[in-house]
Amino acid sequence: MSERRRAVTPVPTGWNTWDVRTHTGMNRLPDGPRVRFGVLGPEGPVLDGFTWRDGLDRLGPHTVDGSYAEVTVRAAGHRLRLELAGGPGDVLDALAESTGVIVLSVEGLDGIEQQTDLAATVRAGGIRWTLTTSAPARRIEGPATALGLAFDTEADVELRIAPATSAPRRGAGPYRSAAPPRGATSHNGAAAERRHSAARTAERTSLRSTGWLGDAADALTRAVTWNTVYAPDIGRVLTPTSRDFVCAERKGFYGTWALHAWDTFFTGLTASAVDRDYARGIFEQILPYADEAGMIPNRISDDRGRTDDRSQPPVGALTVYQAYLAGGLSPGTRDTALLDTTFPALLAWHDWWPRARRGPHGLLAWGSDPVAGDAASATLDRARRESGLDDSPMYDEARYDPATRTMDLADVGLNALHIADAEALADIAGLLGKRATADRLRAEAAAARTVADRLLWDDERGGYRNLTSTGTHDPHVSPTMLYALLGGLPDPGRAAKAAADLLRPEVLGGVRPLPSVARNDPGFAATYWRGRIWAPMAYLAVRGLRRYELTGLSRPVVGDLLRLFLHEWHEHGHVRENYPAVDGENLTNLRKRSDGLMAWGGLLAYLAFGELADARPDGWRFAHPGEPAELCNLPLGDGRLDVRAADRLTVHLEGRVLLDLAPGVVVRDYQWTRDRVTGTAEGVGDLLVTPPGGGPPVPVAVRGAPRSFTFGPDGAGDVQEGSGV
Repeated sequence: MSERRRAVTPVPTGWNTWDVRTHTGMNRLPDGPRVRFGVLGPEGPVLDGFTWRDGLDRLGPHTVDGSYAEVTVRAAGHRLRLELAGGPGDVLDALAESTGVIVLSVEGLDGIEQQTDLAATVRAGGIRWTLTTSAPARRIEGPATALGLAFDTEADVELRIAPATSAPRRGAGPYRSAAPPRGATSHNGAAAERRHSAARTAERTSLRSTGWLGDAADALTRAVTWNTVYAPDIGRVLTPTSRDFVCAERKGFYGTWALHAWDTFFTGLTASAVDRDYARGIFEQILPYADEAGMIPNRISDDRGRTDDRSQPPVGALTVYQAYLAGGLSPGTRDTALLDTTFPALLAWHDWWPRARRGPHGLLAWGSDPVAGDAASATLDRARRESGLDDSPMYDEARYDPATRTMDLADVGLNALHIADAEALADIAGLLGKRATADRLRAEAAAARTVADRLLWDDERGGYRNLTSTGTHDPHVSPTMLYALLGGLPDPGRAAKAAADLLRPEVLGGVRPLPSVARNDPGFAATYWRGRIWAPMAYLAVRGLRRYELTGLSRPVVGDLLRLFLHEWHEHGHVRENYPAVDGENLTNLRKRSDGLMAWGGLLAYLAFGELADARPDGWRFAHPGEPAELCNLPLGDGRLDVRAADRLTVHLEGRVLLDLAPGVVVRDYQWTRDRVTGTAEGVGDLLVTPPGGGPPVPVAVRGAPRSFTFGPDGAGDVQEGSGV
């Protein structure tokens, strides 16, 4: 029976890191105090800022619920490292290490009742709080609603804040009155053990990778969890793709929060590799903002409202369906609740596109509707923004057609994405028992595919190109031309030839593959969408290559993108909004427009994970990536899945080996239930399949031709030659 679980978003209670304004502390939701750390500079306490462009050094481990986090910043010539352990309860334990004078600010107070050098009692949110520290502190001036303390010590500082009614720690108090020298492992056993326990739990249950994958899993996880914030005006926990990007106090573009359509869907997809409930909550954040026509807006925010004139690329069903597939080894253990809660809005959005965005030759085109009081609506600039590729050279010569409310350019990427969206929705509808809807969507996808293939294929150039209203093919090339494969437009021969041509080094290939416009395009400038490498675009392009099993093309691209991803992570601790397409470019400056920790950058890691383990509609694909690698703790409804590539590739579920295969063997269409295990193997080598009943592994010899296998709980079953892909 399919698993159905209540949709869960992180609940805004307890101590957590979700105050969008800071990385260097915790606040107690919904209405408790806010605790921040900083250092004492020449002109006073330095508590603010700490963005990627100003002092933020490294973001450490961070749990999904925000209850445990580590962070390192630099200010006034000093380094400050914090370890924070809060959670759903009311107790916060923190450790601060610095080369300078540590400063603590406790804010949002109703009053300060008393304060000594080692303790204080304050009121906040209707509760009396006791604050105790491991080192003597002196009071520093600040607002009446805050308690500011400075620690004139060379020792590390531990803090505990809890309701005044909480039981005291062992001994005379929560901390010894004299702090040990810097470098000591603990000032107080109970407090340290609480932090260490939280750290161990986070490490044991977190997604983990090694070898060829490096610490890509850690980078992906932090890029999602550190960007979770609380929006007090709507009383919700949200995960924008970047907290720096959405917060004015962090030199961002909005007040305190904003959600963008395709950003949210890609963030949900990366989060699905971390925690299934967490991912479901992210997917559901943008859906309630759809208008009556079904259009999901480009953006919704606290201070700038919503974009009622335009949407963003239709990737909702693609990402939701992929997250669903990756959530279990069979339909019985996948998260059907994810499909239940998202399908109505995703279908309405899908159906909105052909009603609102019919452009040249009856194909889909990016557009913008006129909105009263919005002079910038119904313009080419807004239509470009609907594409998500704001300044792409592909649209430099386009014009806005007020009759169709679209560009006068039929877009390969949009039409292919809409077809792929229909296919994903059809599969979802089938799983939900909506057969008539599934049939309708499949018929529409087939018809649209035939028309798009005929009109968008350019015989002269031997590839897919955007089509102008005059019937000529536009010469601009970007990875969106590979979306034609994602939509299944070409036959296999045409797909292989077109992809190989596009992936030549002077076009979209090379050691920094898939720039957002071809290197030999006159508009290439290696800036923003005029040449940078963007993870969403790369993800969709590689998905197209994988649809046609063009492994010889996709694997080198994925490997090069992974190296680029890991280099930025190791050098700067960044998961980038976009990546440099040329050597030597430093993207850390604000004017370079590449945010330092953006969740969708983790798609480059997600693609690399797929080289070992990739969930597909017919089942999982497991393959050796050609180098030693390890991917552990994938969160499935069946349990935690580990995939290890060494001399052989092994697949483990909760420590039990499911598959053991030679490097030359690929397993496809793999599904596992308590009653049977099925799959198809191809390549050359041997394969050991563990039956679901736990009996001895069953050997399968693979000699080139595909071999499908089916085994019951006791290992009984059969192997058939020449079947499968």
